[in-house]
Amino acid sequence: MADTIFDVVVLGGGPAGYTCAIRASQYGLKAALIDANDRLGGTCLLWGCIPTKALLYSAEIWDHLKHSDRYGIEVTNPKLNWKNLLARKDDVIARHVKGLDFLMKKNKINAIKGYGRLTGSAKDGIHSVEVKTADGKTEIIKAKKVVLATGSDARMLPGYKPDDTILTNYEILKIEKMPKSLVVIGSGAVGVEFASIFKSFGAEVTVLEALPRMVPAEDEEISKELLRQFKKREIDVNLSVKDTKIEKNKDGVLVSFTDSNGKPQTRQAEKALVAVGRAPRTYDLGLDKVKITPDRGFILTNEWMETTEPGVYAIGDIVAGLPQLAHVGSMAGLVVAARIAGKYAKPVNRTRIPGCTYTEPQIASVGLTEAQAKEKGYQVKIGKFPFVGNSKATILDAHDGFIKVVADAKYGEVLGVHIIGPYATEIIAEAVTAIELEATIEEMMFTIHAHPTVAEALLDAFSSVEGKAVNV
Repeated sequence: MADTIFDVVVLGGGPAGYTCAIRASQYGLKAALIDANDRLGGTCLLWGCIPTKALLYSAEIWDHLKHSDRYGIEVTNPKLNWKNLLARKDDVIARHVKGLDFLMKKNKINAIKGYGRLTGSAKDGIHSVEVKTADGKTEIIKAKKVVLATGSDARMLPGYKPDDTILTNYEILKIEKMPKSLVVIGSGAVGVEFASIFKSFGAEVTVLEALPRMVPAEDEEISKELLRQFKKREIDVNLSVKDTKIEKNKDGVLVSFTDSNGKPQTRQAEKALVAVGRAPRTYDLGLDKVKITPDRGFILTNEWMETTEPGVYAIGDIVAGLPQLAHVGSMAGLVVAARIAGKYAKPVNRTRIPGCTYTEPQIASVGLTEAQAKEKGYQVKIGKFPFVGNSKATILDAHDGFIKVVADAKYGEVLGVHIIGPYATEIIAEAVTAIELEATIEEMMFTIHAHPTVAEALLDAFSSVEGKAVNV
C-alpha cells in the first residue's frame, strides 16, 4: 500500500472508527481502518456495552426464574451455570465481530491490523501514518484526511494495578466463577450495572461513591430513586466516601474507607471492581509531532470534530467534553465522514445526547436536568408520571420508577426527559426525537401512543406537565 493514497484513514476500530470508515466508503471515499486489536469492535463490543448487556439479560432472566410461580410457571431448582453464561456472552461478541469483518469487505475498506501513529503535518496535502504491525514490521499509510478514534482505557485508583482480584470492566468479564461478594468503587453507569448484575446472581454487593449521590450525571430525583431501589434490593450503598483503600488478603480484598459521617469503615469481599471513569487513549498517537496539544489527555475539537492540526479529526472517547458513549462516537463518525465527503451534516449537539444505564431498574435521559434548566435561566415546569399507573408495567411486574419531564414554562418546549423504570433505555428514543425537533408539551400531548405499551407512559408524563395525566 506504499503507493496508495487513501481519502481517509481512521485510527481505531471501535464504534466511532468503524462507523466513520463505513460511512466514508458509502460516500465513495477510499477508506482504511487501522486497529491494533486482533478483533474489530473496540471496548464497546469486546469489553463494554455488548458483553455487559448480555450478562444483564441473563441476570434479568434469572430474576424472573426466582419467582416464576408469579407468572404461572413452575421451575424446579434452577441452577446458574457461570461457564455457559460467559460462553453465551462470548458468542454474542463473536457474531458481531464476524459482522464487522463482513462489513469491511462489503464496503471495500482496507482493515489493517497494527498500531498507527501520526508522523507530522501533511506534506502537499497528504498525511503519513506510521503503522507497526503485529509481526513488528513498520509501514507508512498515506491519506488526505486522518481521523483519530482510539478510544479509552479504564481508570484505576492511584497505586493499584488490575489483576484477578482488583478488577476493571476488562477483568471482571473473564472471572472464572461467580463471586459471592463484590465491592464496587464508583456508581456511574459501569459501576451500577455490574452491581445490579452480581446482586441478581446472588452476590453480596457493596457500592462506594465519592460524590453525594449515585449516577451523578443524572437528574437528582433519578439518583434518589435508584438509591431507593438498590437499598430495596439490599445492595449496600455508601455515598460521600473518602480515603478508599484496597488490601488483598487470603479471602480476597479488604476495602477500607471513611463514610459520610467521618467514621472509618471496612468491607471484606472476594473481588473489588474499580469503576471510576475512563482515560483517553492518546498517549502514543504522535500528537507531539503535530499541532495538537491534549488537555489532560483529551483532544480539543471544534463542532465538526476538527482538531488544531489541519486535516486531522478526532471522534469518540478521546474528545474533550464529549460524553464517552458509543452512540456519541458513532454519530461523530458519521458527521466527520459527511464533512470530509462534502455532504450534508449536522454537528453533534451535546444537549441532545441520550444517556442509558442498564441497571435494574433501567435509567435513560436526554436534554437538561431540572437543575441545569434553572441554571440556564428557563422558567421551568415539571411533570412526573409513575409507572404504577401504566398497565403494561403491571403486566411486566415492574411498577417502580417514573418519567420526569422538564419543560419551558414560557413556550412549552420539551427541555429534558428523565426515566427510571421498565424499558427506559428503549422508550427514551421518542424523547430524543421530540427534543431534536423542538417539540412542545402541547404537541406531545396530542401524539397518539399505542396501548398497552410502556411507551404510552410518556403520553401521561408529557400531559402531567400541565396537570392532565389521565392514569394517575
